[in-house]
Amino acid sequence: MSRSSDVSDQTSPPAPDGIERFGYKQELKRSLGFADLLIYGLIFMVPIAPFGIFGSVFNASGGMVALAYAIGMVAMAFTALSYAQMARAFPMAGSVYTYAGRGIGAPVGFLAGWAILLDYVLVPSLLYLVASTAMASIVPAVPIWAWLIGFVLLNTVVNYFGIQMTAKTNRIMLVAELIVLAIFLVIGVGALIQGKGGGDPLSPLFDAGTFSWPLIFGATSVAVLSFLGFDGISMLAEESREDGRRLGRSMVYALGLAGLLFITQTWVAALLTPDRDRLLAEGDAAGSAFYDTAAFAGGPWLGVLTAVATAVAWGFANSLVAQAATSRLLFAMGRDGQLPRVLGRVHPTRRVPVNAIFLVAGISLALGLFMSTLKDGITPLSTLVNFGAMCAFLVLHVSVVVHYLIRKRSRNWWAHLVAPAIGFVILVFVVVNAQVAAQRLGFAWFGIGVIVLIGSYLLGRKPTLATEQDAKETEQDAREV
Repeated sequence: MSRSSDVSDQTSPPAPDGIERFGYKQELKRSLGFADLLIYGLIFMVPIAPFGIFGSVFNASGGMVALAYAIGMVAMAFTALSYAQMARAFPMAGSVYTYAGRGIGAPVGFLAGWAILLDYVLVPSLLYLVASTAMASIVPAVPIWAWLIGFVLLNTVVNYFGIQMTAKTNRIMLVAELIVLAIFLVIGVGALIQGKGGGDPLSPLFDAGTFSWPLIFGATSVAVLSFLGFDGISMLAEESREDGRRLGRSMVYALGLAGLLFITQTWVAALLTPDRDRLLAEGDAAGSAFYDTAAFAGGPWLGVLTAVATAVAWGFANSLVAQAATSRLLFAMGRDGQLPRVLGRVHPTRRVPVNAIFLVAGISLALGLFMSTLKDGITPLSTLVNFGAMCAFLVLHVSVVVHYLIRKRSRNWWAHLVAPAIGFVILVFVVVNAQVAAQRLGFAWFGIGVIVLIGSYLLGRKPTLATEQDAKETEQDAREV
């Protein structure tokens, strides 16, 4: 198998028994094409995601915000390649849970799924909270809790009406976000030409006065929040018309496009930051650094436009696809009995995991409302989301090596050993340099998962996954009957 074949243009329609050969029934509706998957990934990552956390990354990186995003893109690129490999082998919903479970073993899959639950279950709450806080600052007469309830209800309704409804909404939101981004870049570059910017043009990428690897990797652990979402494409494997190869390619393309947008916009914003020294010394507790920069470049109207765009993008577009992806993870684990099987129920006409969708909505609402009562509920949520995802991605890289190199005896050293190893090492540095609070809470969550797994063994309910052999035996039994 050649390296180029990993993301080649060659396509073939998915086999009609694509998941049946693993012992499952095709219940979700296959209606998404390559463009739908690509748009889904871009919307999940949010092309204007750095707007909301620009100040935090700027402070954490010593002003080298573009470098933090560049390293984050490289780290996620290797992770995307590993996702692409596993999507080809196991074109099913469940993401890392499915890939680790089938690539290594069911118990490991459960722990990987448990780890990434920290990302997927919390990320909708984080998005709703960020967006509601932003909207409340723009329209103070409407409290945060009211905005939060509105966002949750709206997205739940859209997701309930099916994945096609979600896909159509995604297209509209992507165009709107790109228009706002284009406006900022045109005005921002114009401001730089007029001499409004300050400092070395290369300082957003490298500043000898502040550079250190621990500093940059610590900042990267925050910046990667913007990249989380390309992996959500893998959750739609059972609703895609594409084969595993093109499914994986859509993840790689979405990540690359988003990364270029992130680096470009943060580079321009970093050069225009009006009070660089204060931001480096005090941080951005109000979360308004980017909007202040936009106002400095083009006037108050541009600051308001970027703030409103961020609120809508995070609270509606991003949280819409996050809720969809999370429900598919719960669906996959419920279908296998590793979470309550009621989560594996599919609506007979909408053909969506309805119970999982409602559970995600309930958790997002309850957690979002609780965290909104805290002085700074956004920070602990964001650090936990990142930490859970990074740990799950580490297991993903190991899964590629175990499945392909050890089990399948592949000799594609780049795709099945070198690339996963590089991705693994980069992520280790990111995890090690993450905030201490995130490490403690993240490992505590993982410890709870280990306890749950041990309890399952003690109760005689050890994790198992249907195999291709099981499917063949079931089919043979049916023929005999």
